[in-house]
Amino acid sequence: MRMMKMVVPVLFLFLLVPFITDARSPSGSIAPLVKKLMPAVVNISTKQVVKARQQSPFGDPQRDEFFYRFFGNAPEREQVRQSLGSGFLISSDGFILTNNHVVDMATDIKVALADGRIFDAKLIGKAIELDIALIKIDAEKLPSVVLGDSEITEVGDSVIAIGNPFGLSHTVTTGIISAKGRVIGVGPYDNLIQTDAAINPGNSGGPLFNSAGEVVGINTVIIASGQNLGFAVPITMVKELLPSIKEKGKPDMGWLGVEAQPLTPDLAAALGLPEPMGALVTRVTKDGPAEKAGLKRGDVIVELDGKKILIPAELPRMVAFGHINKAVTLKVIRQSKTILLKAIIELRPDQKI
Repeated sequence: MRMMKMVVPVLFLFLLVPFITDARSPSGSIAPLVKKLMPAVVNISTKQVVKARQQSPFGDPQRDEFFYRFFGNAPEREQVRQSLGSGFLISSDGFILTNNHVVDMATDIKVALADGRIFDAKLIGKAIELDIALIKIDAEKLPSVVLGDSEITEVGDSVIAIGNPFGLSHTVTTGIISAKGRVIGVGPYDNLIQTDAAINPGNSGGPLFNSAGEVVGINTVIIASGQNLGFAVPITMVKELLPSIKEKGKPDMGWLGVEAQPLTPDLAAALGLPEPMGALVTRVTKDGPAEKAGLKRGDVIVELDGKKILIPAELPRMVAFGHINKAVTLKVIRQSKTILLKAIIELRPDQKI
């Protein structure tokens, strides 16, 4: 029996050899796809002119105070800060998507194409909440990417990241979608795609492609203390905001006018809920859509148009995209009873012109 146990694995490995060899053959390479995608990925370099006060020669708070008391505050001096990032062309006439933090407060934006050409770029608009920005260069007949559907991606799908990590132009890394719907506290609409494709400083704003060569995310966040923990903004969320960003310079986002908190098991039991899921309403804005619909403090919103709300962070995300000036049905638990309310989602007040 012991001998059989040793033979079987060896025989199994022998049988696998043709498959392993075949997987590593040129026919299984992603090189042709990368070659096709590479020209639409750009490198972005920016300059910021900031004013900073010259530090005292001591570098000690108590001694600094003594220095400034007798010699006065040093005058502010202009300093130039430079940064690098990535982006990708979404049209043949020069529109480029990237992260807002790549171009934020920039006084000069340069875009380098894969063919070596360099252009000045201007900021068209941004959505700070999603950390995305739309910039443009004056050029025509440029290569561009196809924006896919991040909603239909699944955990385990293969992905390709192309960007400018540490200034290393057009670096390609591969991996899989490790998780979806991640909420890590970087914004009010967190719904990030987690990937193990290597992403480093400078990859920000670059595309995350699926195996068909369609963009499914914009690489945005890494966890510095982790390894292969990168996060991308789902492209479907971005696509919904692109028309208003392009036209107005800012996104059109829906608003319900409530604040909510998570439910603890004890709270859920007290409110007549079988499990702690939903958004417990803690504040209703006066004359907002929620108040007009009859929503009250203490209500628990468990569904919006038939979609379950598991945690409060899902509610603003559901409301923000695709519902402006439309009626939605809210399933609410109030004093252990289920009621349905109709609310008309309005444009977020700070987005109104």
